[in-house]
Amino acid sequence: MAVKIRLRRMGHKKAPFYRIVVADSRSPRDGKCIDEIGTYDPNTEPSTFKVDEELAKKWLANGAQPTEIVSRIFKQAGIEK
Repeated sequence: MAVKIRLRRMGHKKAPFYRIVVADSRSPRDGKCIDEIGTYDPNTEPSTFKVDEELAKKWLANGAQPTEIVSRIFKQAGIEK
């Protein structure tokens, strides 16, 4: 089972915010997730995010692969692989 750390879209039309989730790579974007580790809001200036560092490091150590945008958020938060 390939596990990804990716964004789940929430919010209204044209005003999205995202939850950072750990999910099976085969599940749909807004489908079932294994764990929720943070949030990301691109609508604010500057964009805001909140990440549970312990959970993120745990999942990275267990082999979960972050998507490109999530890896950028992790770099800003100071979370390294």
